[in-house]
Amino acid sequence: MAKVLTSRSESYAQWYNDLVLKADLAENSSVRGCMVIKPYGYAIWEKMQRVLDDMFKETGHVNAYFPLFIPKSFFSKEAAHVDGFAKECAIVTHYRLKNDPDGKGVIVDPDAKLEEEYIVRPTSETIIWNTYKNWIQSYRDLPILVNQWANVVRWEMRTRLFLRTAEFLWQEGHTAHSTKEEAIKETETMLGVYANFAEQWMAMPVVQGYKTANERFAGALETLTIEALMQDGKALQSGTSHFLGQNFAKAFDVTFTNKEGKIEHVWATSWGVSTRLMGALIMTHSDDNGLVLPPKLAPTQVVIVPIYKKDEELSKISEVAEKLVTELKLRGISVKYDDDDKRKPGWKFAEYELKGVPVRLAIGPRDLENGTVEVARRDTLTKEIMPLEGITGKIEALLNDIQENIFKKALDYRTEHTTKVDDYEEFKQLLDDKGGFFLCHWDGTSETEEKIKADTKATIRCIPLDAPDEEGKCMVTGKPSSKRVLFARSY
Repeated sequence: MAKVLTSRSESYAQWYNDLVLKADLAENSSVRGCMVIKPYGYAIWEKMQRVLDDMFKETGHVNAYFPLFIPKSFFSKEAAHVDGFAKECAIVTHYRLKNDPDGKGVIVDPDAKLEEEYIVRPTSETIIWNTYKNWIQSYRDLPILVNQWANVVRWEMRTRLFLRTAEFLWQEGHTAHSTKEEAIKETETMLGVYANFAEQWMAMPVVQGYKTANERFAGALETLTIEALMQDGKALQSGTSHFLGQNFAKAFDVTFTNKEGKIEHVWATSWGVSTRLMGALIMTHSDDNGLVLPPKLAPTQVVIVPIYKKDEELSKISEVAEKLVTELKLRGISVKYDDDDKRKPGWKFAEYELKGVPVRLAIGPRDLENGTVEVARRDTLTKEIMPLEGITGKIEALLNDIQENIFKKALDYRTEHTTKVDDYEEFKQLLDDKGGFFLCHWDGTSETEEKIKADTKATIRCIPLDAPDEEGKCMVTGKPSSKRVLFARSY
């Protein structure tokens, strides 16, 4: 029968883990820190990928692919970058195995040591900028607007499915421009693409803003971010876009001849989202009964379950159901007719609820007599009987309504859990009692930021793009501040 989840109020972390496993999204593998993304989880990621890929192409980007291995010397060229990633690199040192002469299986062949070690990519700026050096000579070669869909490795000891694993899937955009203004515009455009995807497709409200110097990407001059709020009151960084200035162009000597015939260094950006978005999607909307998926990203948007006792009842129901399937597909709706006789309807209802299918239709003999169908919504767990006539149009409208409703629900939660605070003691108290986002004055120093983090585990998630100018005093030091910044504990 139904698979049970730990409730969110009992243990949010356990609820999340139960849900990922029981809804068949992913599982831990026999490789420490790495996950297996199961077909249902991968189907959601594929939908995300498809939408984002279209958005990238609409903004003029093309896809390419670069090596998984990066020579160690490339990393030493950009000092801030290597500092940021040094502690989480996987390193390839040998290229051959051999049978152990003592008969104990295989060993690494000591004679097959690489002259220079390779880093398994934690991110690709270095290998890509080394490549761009050969692609760029003149202003006519610019801009380069390239994206890569790939896997990356960042050695993590404390892992959580989708949120933090040693290997994860992502996309990384790497662009090259002839002017600073153009590169900054690209950074902002791509943040806008991510925010649009999060809100319109994931139904997840996000705050757009700048990272502080402490929280910036290693090697960036500015990092822009989208920050989402999960149901346990913690923030999740859901996508970042970096203005890299000329740092990587200088490190890899990437220059171009401008229109006036002068030689200049190229301006750069990079931007990415990863399978972390799966974690964000799960935690933003789901409940104690299982997944709640936005219809736009649900692999199956509608499921039809026949309810019958005799085979002849099933064949009559199937006739109606198959016609419905055809009509829904014509409207671009993904639908499944589940006439598998190995499972009872009750089991199916529980399973599709757990898996977050937005709309469930049940058709039994009485529905055939009355020309009706039972329609159940996953987001509100409500059911109603509707006439079969004109049902496809109603379902299409219902899917749109569900998409809007779960966005509104998440937005209302965020509004209720966004608090303005001016007093540091009150801030500490509310972090524990209420959680969520806090808008506070900060004096702009790294020292104060680090003190707050050490005292409370809360960090500045961003300086919101829409933060109004407001004179105030830093809640810790009392020094002047010109606008409020967004604090939260985070994943």
